[in-house]
Amino acid sequence: MVRGLYTAYTGMRNEQRRLDIISNNLANSATIGYKEENVTSRSFKDMMAVKIRDGSVGYVDQNIGTMNLGVKIGETYMDWSQGNLRETGNTYDLAIQGDGFFTIRVTDKQGKDEMMYTRCSTFKCTQDGYIVDADGNHLQGNGGDIQVSTDAHEIAIKEDGSIYADGQYVDTIALANFADYNYLDLYGDNKFRAVAGATQIDAKAQIEQGYTEQSNVNVISEMVSMINITRAYEAGQKMIQTQDSLLQKSANEIGKV
Repeated sequence: MVRGLYTAYTGMRNEQRRLDIISNNLANSATIGYKEENVTSRSFKDMMAVKIRDGSVGYVDQNIGTMNLGVKIGETYMDWSQGNLRETGNTYDLAIQGDGFFTIRVTDKQGKDEMMYTRCSTFKCTQDGYIVDADGNHLQGNGGDIQVSTDAHEIAIKEDGSIYADGQYVDTIALANFADYNYLDLYGDNKFRAVAGATQIDAKAQIEQGYTEQSNVNVISEMVSMINITRAYEAGQKMIQTQDSLLQKSANEIGKV
């Protein structure tokens, strides 16, 4: 019965973790370029009870049964499917159609630069002509930080990422892609950093000017999952109450016989 308490606890703990992931997805359902997270569940490995050098079986080790310790949290993974594109008409709103990421240069408080990657596509132009994201991180082109003329009347960005200011070529947006997205760590809500083992490959994608990529979270599906999690959590609570009642009877009633 004590094992029953532990099994119910592991189930409730797993549902709590799933609820945390879904809550974060719902909170970011309107975040530009956000990718939905999910978590898997798996069973603990069976623990074998063993007779050690028992004389009844010739002094050899013998398995006498299996014991499963309930569910455990598996891996957290990300849904990399593309979100819907929404037309805004803004010059520096850019969306990637296909696989790949924008490359941005992020500077920390110590002044150290690091290249990060994002699908968030709401950029703006500074007074100096640099194209930056909402946090002021510089969008990267083939020549480094992209800078356009502040006097230009028209900024055109082609599908291949080439930028023209009043018809004059400026630079080409540097798109990055990776052979295995498991080597990308989430930073914040919609930025990623490449970790050791990440292999960069050519990005086969096109850029849409005047569009943003929405979050790929399906709000209805997440709400249904939240209801299922709540019911599973309540079932775990009832299981613990049942096990507690049985333990109480064993201690208070059976002991009197």
